[in-house]
Amino acid sequence: MPEHAPPRARLIDLAALDALTARAQASPRRRMNDNLHPHDGHPAHRLLNAIEPDSYVQPHRHLDPAKDETILCLRGRFGCILFDDTGAVQSLHRLGAGYACGIDIGHGQYHSLVSLESGSVMFEAKSGPYLPLGTGEAAPWAPGAGDPAAGAYLRWMAGLFAALQAG
Repeated sequence: MPEHAPPRARLIDLAALDALTARAQASPRRRMNDNLHPHDGHPAHRLLNAIEPDSYVQPHRHLDPAKDETILCLRGRFGCILFDDTGAVQSLHRLGAGYACGIDIGHGQYHSLVSLESGSVMFEAKSGPYLPLGTGEAAPWAPGAGDPAAGAYLRWMAGLFAALQAG
């Protein structure tokens, strides 16, 4: 009888989320992903992403028709902003306990995420392979990650959710 390898399984528990959060907090980018897929070329990307409130995620889109993106909030709270092609806000979505648990974002849609509390972790899924953002995918109207204006833009995006909470 042939021997079979044991099933591949990985438990995603609070200890895993805590460890990933600690890595994000120690990271200069203030976020960290933990890939569940075996390599960047894999056709299905599944990952945990811990993002701290002071981490800037530049608005972007994925132009590849196979790159729709699903995001589920596992812990904490996130704000998801959908933009039109000129940078105008189309909609705001709160993700987390008491709000929506996730969002499915179609390819071609400009979006960004802000962490609304420390220790926030999401699960993200989209097709692979991993490719850096290509021409036309980073929002031209938003500062890049290394731009000195990125901090002010992040504060503006987070402020949209503070205003939503107050209203």
